[in-house]
Amino acid sequence: MSDFVLAIDQGTTGTKLHRLYTDGRFQTLDGFEHRQILPQPGWVEHDPEELIGHLNACIGNAGSAKAIGIANQGETVVAWDARTKRPVYNAIVWQDARTNDVIERLKQGGHEETTLSRAGLPLDPYFSASKLRWFLDHVDDAKLLHKQGRLRFGTSDSFFIDRLANVFATDVTTASRTSLMNLETLQWDPVLCDLFGVPVECLPDIRATADAFGSIGKTPVTANVVDQQAALFGHGCRQAGDAKITFGTGAFALCVTGAKPLRDVASGLLPTIAWRLGKADPSYALDGGVYNAASAVNWARSLGLFTDYAEIDSFAAASAISRDLAFVPALSGLGCPYWDRSAAGLWLGLGLDTTKADMMQALLEGIALRAGEVIQAMARLAPIGNRISIDGGLAKNIYFASFVADVLDREITIPASTELTGLGTAQLALIGAGLATLDTLPPSPAPKARLSPQNKLPDEHRMKFRTAVGRSRNWR
Repeated sequence: MSDFVLAIDQGTTGTKLHRLYTDGRFQTLDGFEHRQILPQPGWVEHDPEELIGHLNACIGNAGSAKAIGIANQGETVVAWDARTKRPVYNAIVWQDARTNDVIERLKQGGHEETTLSRAGLPLDPYFSASKLRWFLDHVDDAKLLHKQGRLRFGTSDSFFIDRLANVFATDVTTASRTSLMNLETLQWDPVLCDLFGVPVECLPDIRATADAFGSIGKTPVTANVVDQQAALFGHGCRQAGDAKITFGTGAFALCVTGAKPLRDVASGLLPTIAWRLGKADPSYALDGGVYNAASAVNWARSLGLFTDYAEIDSFAAASAISRDLAFVPALSGLGCPYWDRSAAGLWLGLGLDTTKADMMQALLEGIALRAGEVIQAMARLAPIGNRISIDGGLAKNIYFASFVADVLDREITIPASTELTGLGTAQLALIGAGLATLDTLPPSPAPKARLSPQNKLPDEHRMKFRTAVGRSRNWR
């Protein structure tokens, strides 16, 4: 029996455990869903103790693993006591918009140029910095612990690693999502920390992605990474121009760009860290996120627009957009390239003859069209290959995946595994443990499906959707 590593994928809706052997066999072992806590409109929280419980349940299945890799939610944050390791408040999730007023004041003060030039990120409550400050402004225990020198806070991974491995650290991919790390120095930026009022002494150490993060029991933690960057690695996107889109809770497109960050403020795209392997130079990527993908589908299901997912695998009618019916999936606002939290979700073109099936067809197309806007923006900055890999629950929907191919006018590949975040995390853990290099990683399975564009989307349909997006803005 060959050696193996474990990957824990702690995501927005659940936690999954995976095993990767050095001979390339990959297995999903366990999974747990956790509560979504919605205290008031625009607020999204998780119970950190519930998440830790799920991680511990996963670790209990570690067996004789050589190493563990952990993938995290990215911008989600936790605050806790350095001595007891107990959180002082719920985790504030990346979707949360409670700090929108703070962000607007910073925008009005002309500070967005500072975050763009130093962190590569626009001002948006999506990123961690304003949420971290919220703890100090609104949670009495956080204020007291800060006065006592016992407050620690950061992205959720730093809480997990501190609690389980007794190491207070994060990695460069996760730190790059906070608006507090300088994209050039790969360290916390004093100007950004001062801008957001975040005390740098409360933040974790920044390490490489494949690196030493202590041990849980006797098993070393050798990789820590944002889930989307883990998925990028798991897709096999390693060269400049390689791109993937994960259609999970949101839709997240990433494209590898090489050894330097690629900046273009007007594009609305985010330069970010793809990964850093030990002491090697970092690899950079362009990132573009759509806030609502599967979350929009699940919302529509909760409204009774469909019951079984098989109902929305195919549609008898021509595309909804060709019939002047559009849906803008801005239920949490618009992400890239607009970064507009004032936008709201909407259908346009409803009539007395519109059916539930028509509405669902438009909803699926709207998600694909928003992803198309992101890829189109990327292609203006960096050459993207003629093939894009997609994953996530929506990739299983043949109508949706085929429509994505038409929107992007590129071949779409659907990997054999649906757990690309887990696979990428495990591969990085292999590298961090010294069990493989970038060149000697076991090969990934061949794609399950390849879809070529059948009906390139006419420009008039793109313009129609862009008009719909325009009408969704400035509503909230």
